[in-house]
Amino acid sequence: MSSPLLEVKNLSVRFSSGSKTVAAVQDLSFSVAPGETVAVVGESGSGKTTAALALTRLTPPPPACHLNGQVLWQDGTDLLSCSDSTLRQARGGKLAYIFQEPSTSLNPVFSIGFQIAEALRLHQPQLTDRSQEVARLLGLVGIRQPELRAHDYPHQLSGGMQQRTMIAMALACQPKLLVA
Repeated sequence: MSSPLLEVKNLSVRFSSGSKTVAAVQDLSFSVAPGETVAVVGESGSGKTTAALALTRLTPPPPACHLNGQVLWQDGTDLLSCSDSTLRQARGGKLAYIFQEPSTSLNPVFSIGFQIAEALRLHQPQLTDRSQEVARLLGLVGIRQPELRAHDYPHQLSGGMQQRTMIAMALACQPKLLVA
């Protein structure tokens, strides 16, 4: 049996404001093996999204938010304590997110093709024909006329097509793990 891609050990997330502290996630532990699907299930407001964002420190910085525990990548790197540059390489490249609200995740002033190409530029700099890869990815997620739609801006797409764009952007980096 291979080692897990990701192992979360006793992850806790606390938010502070003034003298008040709220525990959003307490002692969450799980692992994800290659090829495995894992679901974190809970009621609305139970901390599922907060836990997902905490995996790569996408939560607010201290003192507003405090993270405890370990988030270990397959190579042993603790994503909660590694350097910012190591974390940047992990985000998108090793572990990619498909965010819940594409309308707030996509930048309204850039075309969707530009935004997907930016992910490619950051995580696959050796790729020479980014526009062709953008069209391939948009087609892969079921967007018709991908060469034309790549020039569209987020407001020109339905919510479903915006979500497909977010999926294409996540897949662009060829991550080992997708968090949705």
